Amino acid sequence: MTKPAVQVNRAPVLTLWGAVVAERLGYDAQASLSLGKALSGLNAQAKGRSLGIFQAKKTPDGGPPKKVGLGEEFWIELCGRGIPAKNTDDGIRAVVKDKPVDTAGVQQYLEKKFGEDLDRVKEAMRALAESFESEELASRAYSLYEKFRPVIPKGRRGWGAKGDLDLDLIRSLAE
Repeated sequence: MTKPAVQVNRAPVLTLWGAVVAERLGYDAQASLSLGKALSGLNAQAKGRSLGIFQAKKTPDGGPPKKVGLGEEFWIELCGRGIPAKNTDDGIRAVVKDKPVDTAGVQQYLEKKFGEDLDRVKEAMRALAESFESEELASRAYSLYEKFRPVIPKGRRGWGAKGDLDLDLIRSLAE
């Protein structure tokens, strides 16, 4: 009998969900992995700043930095967030600090975090993503994630904490 929940923290869940959504929106598997990882990283930075774990960068005039010069050629909207991306010899890749995201590293990260449950989790997420038309999924992807993401303690106590990812809940959200 398979277990209905997987113990994992939120970062790999958002990485995988972002990749599944990107693939459903038409990006190839490797581009999707890079986009999912960048999405998760950007969300982690924002959360870390809100908790005071990271300091927000500012320009010399005290304002927020402009979102340019990240090595991007264009931006891709994924789960309500703009992801810097560029065309590489291997295809579209998200960029982080002027470098394309290493998709082999993302795959290893997901395998490590989900272990033997990776295929089951990916299958549940794909079924959810495929239950929506692309345009509707694009607009609802993050709110869907908010419904199924693991519940963790609030504030700094929750930083990096694991919670239950309920695969039955993910499947139940499919239309």
